[in-house]
This record gives sequence, structure tokens and C-alpha cells, in this order.
Amino acid sequence: MLDERRVSFGNAEPAGTTLERVSLFKSASTVSALTLLSRITGLGRELLIAATFGASATTDAFNVAFRIPNLFRRLFAEGAFSQAFVPVLAESRAQHGDAQTRRVIDDVSTVLAWVLLGFSVLGVLAAPLLVWAMASGLRQHPTAFDAAVVMTRWMFPYIGFMSLVALCAGVLNTWRKFAVPAATPVLLNVCLMAAAYWGAPWLSAQGIEPIFALTAGVLVGGALQLAIQWLALVRLGMGPRIGLTLTQLRAAWRDPATRRIAALMGPAILGVSVAQLSLVINTQIASHLASGSVSWLGYADRLMEFPTALLGVALGVVLMPQLAQARAVGDVRRYSEMLDWGLRLVVLLAVPAAAGLLTFATPLVSVLYHYGAFGAGDVAQTARALTGYGVGLLGLVAIKVLAPGYYANQDIRTPVRIGIIVLALTQALNLVLVPLMQHAGLALAIGLGALVNAGWLLLGLLRRGSYRPTPGWGVFLLQVLAATALMSVFLLWASSAVAWVDLRAQTGLRAFYLATSVVAAALIYFGALWASGVPLRQWLRR
Repeated sequence: MLDERRVSFGNAEPAGTTLERVSLFKSASTVSALTLLSRITGLGRELLIAATFGASATTDAFNVAFRIPNLFRRLFAEGAFSQAFVPVLAESRAQHGDAQTRRVIDDVSTVLAWVLLGFSVLGVLAAPLLVWAMASGLRQHPTAFDAAVVMTRWMFPYIGFMSLVALCAGVLNTWRKFAVPAATPVLLNVCLMAAAYWGAPWLSAQGIEPIFALTAGVLVGGALQLAIQWLALVRLGMGPRIGLTLTQLRAAWRDPATRRIAALMGPAILGVSVAQLSLVINTQIASHLASGSVSWLGYADRLMEFPTALLGVALGVVLMPQLAQARAVGDVRRYSEMLDWGLRLVVLLAVPAAAGLLTFATPLVSVLYHYGAFGAGDVAQTARALTGYGVGLLGLVAIKVLAPGYYANQDIRTPVRIGIIVLALTQALNLVLVPLMQHAGLALAIGLGALVNAGWLLLGLLRRGSYRPTPGWGVFLLQVLAATALMSVFLLWASSAVAWVDLRAQTGLRAFYLATSVVAAALIYFGALWASGVPLRQWLRR
């Protein structure tokens, strides 16, 4: 069992002494619970924004402006940087100890801070070009385009905050301090809710476009996340010491670990760019569709973040440093067992979640978004997008487990090659699906592409022998599919038995129906698994 095995890292034995025994499920549960809090507050944020501003050219402008720093954040911070930084950091700690690793952290922090400063200045200057490249369709509404440029300029420094947050999170996760990085995103959501609730009316009273208040919420939220994680590192004795002179920058760049991370980031940036290029293309296409299309996709994506973050992100965060450490000391068996455990958990939870999105989209969107300026038409369009995303949920979550299997080996090129081919496939699907389904076709193309991507990654790990499935997968899949089918029948009935959209004025009753339906669906699913012989308690304790 994974949490009962001791492994040797060099001359130390972290699994049994310094770091205690490895408990993947406990760590993943911690991250998942805190991520759930983050996603609940994130959903509250989207609900408040939807009720306050609805789905219009103005909200499209904010979503475009917010996507630009988020795009670069995922490109350089949570994407390429984390994929390169965490394996090198884990290997350094396993082979050289904490003192040497502290120097690596200082040098990497110095180079990263200087790069971010220059990049943020360029981003502010190039805001009009970035908005045009992301969503040229906003030019149909000149006021919205200009607002997007202003908001992009104000929010661009957010990239700097979040890139340093990614560095702090990488260190904390390597030291198995998962709670702080998982909890701090709540701060961004709280700041945005405060901006929408108090800031927007105040700006409106001053004769200023109220949606500009959200830009202040983004900046403050990013700064608070960095401050909290930085303090956590200081308490750990690993607070980064950033060099402020060119001499210190040159010395930091000469560190072999820094150069290695930079070398790994090259293909990693290309790989993450593939995913982000798909987002840019889809946003560009959506900006030329009906007004509100960008927002409908954004609201559906927020709901998708619940299962993808709770399952995929949580497992990826926990598995990455431990897979890297297992590889660093040549423990091939433990590496394969961790992947197997993660994939079983993905199937156990992502398959029914996907079925729920496909059969229960309208009730979810109605209860969560159907208030204020968000009308019945917006419910229907957002539900269509959510159904498209739901098709690929299993793939989207599985990628978060499978890709770290490559990154832990410091093999970033293989996922990149797969991602480039999948990007081409996704855009080919857009050519067929968008004319037929409009914005929902964009979501469906992403979902289908994710399934192909995950299947290809899995096949690669199997072929190279890095992952060897444990016995019992066939029976396990049949049990999950049968339980999911029973649950889906119930959700289809519940979706049609209640007039979800018509109950808009009866908020409490509609929420009660939703909660009851979700709880009943969960009982049916897990009850069916138990009846079919799945030993859930023993399996989760592995």
C-alpha cells in the first residue's frame, strides 16, 4: 500500500522519518477540500458578476481582459514554469538536501522576478494589440473594445503576482505543505465579490463604468495571494531572497539548476502555448458570434472548474513532486502504483461527474446563475456550452494525472507533440461544429480534443512501460459504468420533473430541489458501487 511503504531518498529516509509516511489520499483530500472552498467562492463570484452585469458586450470585455493575464499566467506560471521547476526542485532536495535547494530557490526567484518586471511593462504598453489578438470581434462595439484595453492595462501586473505565487506553491508542495497554496485562491474570489458588490455601485454613482471595479479586485486578490504564500515560505525557512542588482542576476543565471529549468521551460512553454492558443482561437471565434458568447462560455467553464479542480488539479498537485522523487531514486514500482491509484480515482469520480453535466446541465445553470440580469435565454445558452464541456470532462481530468507522469521524468516534449496534434484536431472540429452549434460547438470541440489527448498520453506511458496497470481494471470499469447509468436515469427524470427555469422567483425551493437531486444521485451511484462489490473504504485507504 502506498502510504505504508518506506522509500529511501539518498542517505535519508523522508518517507518514514523527516516527512513521515506518504499518504496520497490524505494529501489529495486536503487539496480537494480547500479547492472546493475556492471553487464555491469562485462560483459565488461568478453568480454575483452574472446577476450584476449579465451577459453583454461589457461583460465580454471584462472576460477578454481577464483572460489575457490569465493566459500568460497559465503559460509562464502554473504551466511551463511549474512543469520545469517542481521536478528539478524535488530532485535537488532528494539528492542534495535542503541547504543546496535553498540556493536554487533564491537563484530561480531572482531570474523570475527580473523577467516578470520586464514582461509586465511590455504587456501594459501592448494592451491594444493583445485585446485585438484575443477578441477582434469586440471592435463591433467600440466602447467594449476600449474598456477591454483599459482593464487589460490595469490587470496585467496580476501576471507578476501569480507567477511568484506559482514559485511559492511549487516550494510548499515539494515540502508537502499543500494547504496554503490550495486555500489562497479564495482571496481572489473574495476580492472580486467585494468589488462587484461595493465597488461597482460606487463607480456607477461617480459616472464611471461600474465593471472597472473588478480590475481592482483582481489586483488586490493577486497581491494578497502572494503575501500569504510568501509568509508561509518564510515560516518554513525557505523565503526567497531576490537579488536586486545586475550582478546578482548574472550570478543567479549561472546556477546550473536555473539554466536547467530554463532549458526545460522551452518545450514546456510550447506545450502550454498549444492549450492557450486553443483558448485564444476559441475566444476570437466567440467574439464574432452573438453578443454574450464569450460570457456564456466563461460561465460554463466556471462550473467545469469544480470537477476539474477538485479531481484533476488536486491529484496533479499531490502527485507531481512525489512522482519526481520516486523517479529521482529509481523507484519504478512506486511511480507506477501512484499513477494507477490516481487514474482509478479519476475514473471513480470523473465518469459520474461527466454524466451529471450531460444530463443535469439546465438545473445546475438555473439554480446557480439565473438571477438579476441573467435571463432564461442565458440559462439555455450556458447549459449548451456546459454540455459540450461535459463530453470531455474525463479527458480534462485525466490529463492532470497523466501529464505529470511525463513531467516527473523531465520529459516535456512528448506531451507537447501530442498537444500540437490535438490543437489541429480541435480546430478542425471547430470548422464543422461551430456553424452547426455556435458557441456550444467550441466547447464540444475542446471536450473531444481532451479525450484524444488523455488517451494518447495513457498509451505512451503504457508503451514505454512506465505505467503498469494493477489487476482488476476491467471489472472496475464495468462497475463504474453500471452505477453511472443508474444515476443518469435518475438525473434525467429529475431534470424534466421540475420546471427549473420557471421557478426563478422561488429561489429557496429551487435550491432545495437541486440539493436533494444531487444528494440522491450520489447515494444511487455510491450505493450501486457498494452493491456491486467495490470496497470503497479499503480502496480509498490505499
